[in-house]
Order: sequence, then structure tokens, then C-alpha cells
Amino acid sequence: MAENRASANEETYGEGVPCWVDAELPDVEAGKRFYGELFGWTFEEAYGSSVWALLAGDRVASLAPKTDGRMPTVWTVSFATTDAEALGRRITAAGGRMVMAPFPVGDLGTAALATDPEGAVFGLWQPGTHPGFGRRREPNTFVWAQLYTRDTAAANSFYGGLFHDALFGTEARPDFGRAVVTEVFPAEMPPHFVAHFRVTDLDDALGTVQRLDGRVQAPPFETSYGRVAVVTDNQGASFALLQR
Repeated sequence: MAENRASANEETYGEGVPCWVDAELPDVEAGKRFYGELFGWTFEEAYGSSVWALLAGDRVASLAPKTDGRMPTVWTVSFATTDAEALGRRITAAGGRMVMAPFPVGDLGTAALATDPEGAVFGLWQPGTHPGFGRRREPNTFVWAQLYTRDTAAANSFYGGLFHDALFGTEARPDFGRAVVTEVFPAEMPPHFVAHFRVTDLDDALGTVQRLDGRVQAPPFETSYGRVAVVTDNQGASFALLQR
């Protein structure tokens, strides 16, 4: 395992703040080539067979091998918590489901996987030595999580009940929005999260995605938080590019 390094950019993330993203890929080496060229990330050993993605030496994401071919190739957004066990109980009580109960990831922290009542999957992260993003909101880092749902009012109620201060508090600066699936995707698409990465030139980034054998899933559209396109990498994992 790589040495745990403190970064000057690391911060403590409050309950319910998106604090990490990771991709489960059939081929991590291919993922390193794709995201290294797209975002300028470098990589180093993390935990198990996973790798840290680094920007200017700071952790911005992780890539892990997909161990079950039946599972989708995905980017997962994780929300910070001080107590994953307690939050898991609140999720279940509110109509969600725990897919993976909290489990330790060495001394890095405790992870869990859950779904909301509509089935959208998200992660939980209770930090140990790894607090979360070393950089975010900058070009080539995570900037936004968008939940595409069938019922935004129900989503606001569910996530607002779990993470009220992070979403609706007087000092909140949320990186998490909710929209109806059909605003961007076909009606048959199930509810899901899309991790957004910031880019300085969206059109140029889309050209790079296509040159690297990724594809454009939803061409550029305007939102209240910037100009967005949804893409997939060359292994089928969906994510979005956001130009502000």
C-alpha cells in the first residue's frame, strides 16, 4: 500500500458532502491510460488492487478492478459520514437499502454502499487516514454529483432528511443536485448518480473522449451549474464533463 500522505489541500468533509469518487473497471490499466490522457492524472498504488488517481500529487479519485462481471462498470459517488453504521440505519428507516454493510478499508476509513428508495446507488465514507478529495472543484477534478430520479420531491425529502445541513443549511455549498431522468436520458433509464468532472474546454474534452474510444451519451446542454455533457469511457463507465 502506498504511503499515506497528508496534503495541504485536504479538508474535513461534513456529513452528507460528496467526498470521494471511485470507478470499478474491467481493466484498470486501460482506465489509467484513458483518464491519464483525459484529465492529466497520474497514478500510484492504493489498497488491494486499486490505484489512487492524483492531480499535482493530490488524491482526486480511485480506480479499482471489477471483481464481478455481473456488476455494472460505474463511477460511484460517496458521501461523508462520521458514523457509517448509524447512517446506514437511517437510510434503511427512510426506505433505502444497504447493499454493502460498512466495512473497514485498512486504516483509510470505513466504506459502505446503499441505494435510495428508487434504487440509485451511492457510497458512504467514514474517514480514517484518508479524508477524501485532496482537490475538488478545480479543472480535472470532481465538481458535482447529479442524481437523475423519477421524483425530485421524494429525492429532496430522502436526502434532505439524511443530509439536511449539507444540502439546505444556511452555510451549505452543495455539490449535489437532483433532476428528472427524462431531462437528459430515455424514460427507461433507471435512477442513478452521475459524477461530474470539471474541464476548461468542454468541446476539446469531448474530442479527447472520442479519440480515446469513449462515447458521448448526452451531447452538451446548459444547466444552472454550467455546460454539461454525459459521456462513457472506453469501458462503459458513465460520467459527465462540466464547463463553468
